[in-house]
Amino acid sequence: MTDTAPADSDPVRAAILAAMDRLLAGTPLRSSGRLSVSQLAIEAGVKRWHLTHQHLDLKELFQARVKAQDSTPEAFTRKLSEHEQLKTKYTELRQHCADLEERLQVYAAAISLLALENAALTGREADARVLPIRRPESRP
Repeated sequence: MTDTAPADSDPVRAAILAAMDRLLAGTPLRSSGRLSVSQLAIEAGVKRWHLTHQHLDLKELFQARVKAQDSTPEAFTRKLSEHEQLKTKYTELRQHCADLEERLQVYAAAISLLALENAALTGREADARVLPIRRPESRP
């Protein structure tokens, strides 16, 4: 079924065991820090099939240790916190963008109105002439 060779003779087993310890300690090097079999494979630098087909005992050991630990590692909690901050920032930026779009529509309407007024006034200038202002003669 599974090979129960000592950890030092199989480099894949050694890598998985070391990755398991890092994940459970909350100090991942390559993965997100989430306590799952796929993240364990990423952390160990091996294909997932090593855990799901070849080293089932290590997969079961990891799942048992995760269940016994019953806590989220600090590294993954930190990533979740960063994710929440980014989601908040994204929402703020979308609102800011919507405000700018609304302001842009107001400015576009104002510019269009000014352009129409300018065109109307420019058309009048062809018929317009300047008349001198007559001053009443001053009496001594």
